[in-house]
Amino acid sequence: MTPFTELTAFAGLDWASDHHDIVVVDNTGARLESLRFEHEAAAWKNAVERLRTLGVRAVAIETTHGVAVQQLLDAGFTVYPVVPKAAARYRGRKAPSGIKDDQLDAWSLADALRVDGHGWQPLPAHDPLVSELRLLCADEVQFIGQRTALVNQLQAALREYYPAALEAFADWCSVSAWRFVLAFPTPQQLGAAGKKKWEKFLHTNKLWRPQTKDERLEIFARADAFCGGAAATAAKSLQAVSVVKMLLTVEAQLAVYRERIEKLFADHPQSGLFGSLPGAGAKLAPRLLSLVLHRVEEGADAAGLQSLAGTAPVTIKSGQITKRKIRHHCDKQLRCTVHLWANESRKKCVWAETYYQSHRSKGQSHACALRCLGQRWLKILAAMCRQKETYNEAKHTKNQAQHGSWVLTLNPAP
Repeated sequence: MTPFTELTAFAGLDWASDHHDIVVVDNTGARLESLRFEHEAAAWKNAVERLRTLGVRAVAIETTHGVAVQQLLDAGFTVYPVVPKAAARYRGRKAPSGIKDDQLDAWSLADALRVDGHGWQPLPAHDPLVSELRLLCADEVQFIGQRTALVNQLQAALREYYPAALEAFADWCSVSAWRFVLAFPTPQQLGAAGKKKWEKFLHTNKLWRPQTKDERLEIFARADAFCGGAAATAAKSLQAVSVVKMLLTVEAQLAVYRERIEKLFADHPQSGLFGSLPGAGAKLAPRLLSLVLHRVEEGADAAGLQSLAGTAPVTIKSGQITKRKIRHHCDKQLRCTVHLWANESRKKCVWAETYYQSHRSKGQSHACALRCLGQRWLKILAAMCRQKETYNEAKHTKNQAQHGSWVLTLNPAP
């Protein structure tokens, strides 16, 4: 990586799906080159050769991942990522009128790198294992979102013609509930099937429970007494079955993702550290590793992680007025992961639940209390990563009990 003080030419790249724009400026800000090229191997090769001819060794770009970033890293350039909001401000400095085009974006990035780049953090070469893990976890989250959308669509369809199905099953993220729709697509087919087939279905899908079987059988028996009309049943039953088939496909692919993620996570030398985090479990621990570890290795401290995760509030001071508000500009994937982890940690860690309840007792909302808990967890996680040690319940409970900003009562008086 070339020291910033040795750079003599600065490039900004505005990327797109089918083409890219590059502008190069020198130490004085004079434009040396403006280049547009297609997103293909030969064009990339020519662009890289041209940048080298101009003495470019550092490039600013408005992303931290993707093919364009990988091409630049593979070519040996130092890559400086610029967050979109900052990029918009730099563009506004060049064009206060608000005009926008690709060459302007590339030029503003190049000149911003020349002027302010000495304080920026360059993007390190990514560990292939961590990069793959991060991409897999992000794709898994997208599939989970698609599954949620399909479940909502299924429930909406059932509400139109099959209220008994919704009454019989509370969890519509379960495969057994989806199989019920395939086995008995309409209330009429459910009624015609009879009690023996209902019992067989419950046994086959491991739903036979002493506390629920009688209630479910009673619901099945009266399913066709209150349901949609013939037209609604014919149309919406087809939709429900179609959505269930899509759900089963998504669920099968999520299992493939889960297996791959678990293997990559197990292969990483720091998997034990993240696996020891209370509440992280098999799903959140790999996400935390892929999103947090490389940032700590790049020098991010606890405050940096807290800002990236959006748990640290934004402080606004003007005169005698001081305000704090939620931080919206952050890594949304990390924010969501920390939110889920903080909530799950309450079930595994006494001090975490007590800390959460202490904030709830002050009138804070559930989300606000979880952000506060996530703020504290990130401070612990940053220290664990620096010291390369797993979570120690006794040590950290003691540390939290000694924290002066709140009172921890592990064994409240009766």
